[in-house]
Amino acid sequence: MSHRQLTEPKLVVASHNPGKVREIAELVAAAGIEVVSAAEIGLDEPEETGTTFIANAELKALAAANVSGLPSLADDSGLAVHALGGEPGIYSARWAGPEKDFPAAMKIVEDRLASSRSQDRSAHFACALCLAWPDGHSETFEGQVHGTLVWPPRGDRGFGYDPVFLADGEAETFGEMAPSRKHAMSHRANAFKLLLEACLNGHG
Repeated sequence: MSHRQLTEPKLVVASHNPGKVREIAELVAAAGIEVVSAAEIGLDEPEETGTTFIANAELKALAAANVSGLPSLADDSGLAVHALGGEPGIYSARWAGPEKDFPAAMKIVEDRLASSRSQDRSAHFACALCLAWPDGHSETFEGQVHGTLVWPPRGDRGFGYDPVFLADGEAETFGEMAPSRKHAMSHRANAFKLLLEACLNGHG
């Protein structure tokens, strides 16, 4: 299956999360692509009405491409806790509330795990990426990274649920890890690898 190549030098990152925009900008910088965030060009955040990570990423990317007239990249990502039936999943950001209070969200996860009485602390981060063009064409990719949840949270790097996530085979949480190490193995990096191979062959 052939994928459309991104030939434009500028890309809108359809996210209002500064941590996420920074991470995506670092991942595409290697391909020589300039990144503009949705907030910088005054784009509203569309309502995430999809029922999967892919559907929400697509919804955000297409909305941004439509308004900006530029290719747009959106991701929808979250933490799936296996003992909680995959929750918070697509609601990962919503568990942090309007104030984006992730320490509170991590505490909710921990409390629910405790009340589930399950010994299973395995979880994975999933990231769906959608690259969309103003003509309505889109390409989607999904990556995952598996690990276990620790408590209390460790480290103040990264964002979201990073301080409680310990990737398989690692001694440091994503919250403790140097960004370059996290980028080498994260769910977002895995999805990006697929996107770069499929749509950015001409770059870098």
